[in-house]
Amino acid sequence: MNTTAVLEDVRDVLTVRRVVGDPIEREGVVVIPVVRVRGGLGGGAEPDDTTETGTREGSFGGGMLMGAKPLGVYVIREGKVSWLPAVDVNKLALGGQIVAIAAILAFGFRRRACTKREAIPNES
Repeated sequence: MNTTAVLEDVRDVLTVRRVVGDPIEREGVVVIPVVRVRGGLGGGAEPDDTTETGTREGSFGGGMLMGAKPLGVYVIREGKVSWLPAVDVNKLALGGQIVAIAAILAFGFRRRACTKREAIPNES
């Protein structure tokens, strides 16, 4: 595999159209979606070995990983541009769960401390 061909394929994948989508127009309102695209490219080669017949053999391998996350949309209405951010419901749910666990632990520790304090007799 030719590394130049791989890099050309990556360039074709990572175009501006992957970040800013095609505008959508309905009833005089234009919506332009925006996403964050992340990716990685890796590769490696095994050293060439000379076989018994005198030919050289080696191998090359590689891979690419891409991910996209919606950020929001630009809305153009009556000549005015506004930004509407995307809401990540999964992140909100995770945040709520973390707050709930912290509250449960804090309440449990406080209740335990109060119970222990009441159990200790006064030495006066």
